[in-house]
Amino acid sequence: MATITLKGNTIETSGELPDLESKVPNFILTKTDLSDCTLSDFAGKKVVFNIFPSLDTPVCANSVRKFNSEASKLDNTVVLCISADLPFAHKRFCEAEGIENVHALSTFRSARFARDYGVEITTGPLSGLLSRAVIITDEEGMVRYSEQVPEIAQEPDYEAALAVLR
Repeated sequence: MATITLKGNTIETSGELPDLESKVPNFILTKTDLSDCTLSDFAGKKVVFNIFPSLDTPVCANSVRKFNSEASKLDNTVVLCISADLPFAHKRFCEAEGIENVHALSTFRSARFARDYGVEITTGPLSGLLSRAVIITDEEGMVRYSEQVPEIAQEPDYEAALAVLR
């Protein structure tokens, strides 16, 4: 379990992020068209997992915008924006913001993702949502970077994450 904060108040997650140099677990998440998405859909690609509580918060929305703007500049790389928001909310947000370079994915059918990746918030007012984290894997699905953002209201370290991909 990781201990993080929400506006300075301690909250906990269901576990720890996958270890560096380990393979990330497979998953089934839901796309904006309600179809399934799995890790194997991105075989042979570098993958950025932008994990966050909800698109309805400014920090989460900023992370999607930032990774969207950077994604088109990265070779052989896909960005997955993952939250418990419904696929309809992901679609509405992406259309309104002109977000085209990320894969918006929902955990609403799969609580297993949050547990397998150690990002389910288990205490506090956001219990049941995902913590803010960034995981980057190489083409073989091995973790090359991870950041469990220590304060939910804080943005991830974009430069450190993107440096791994350059």
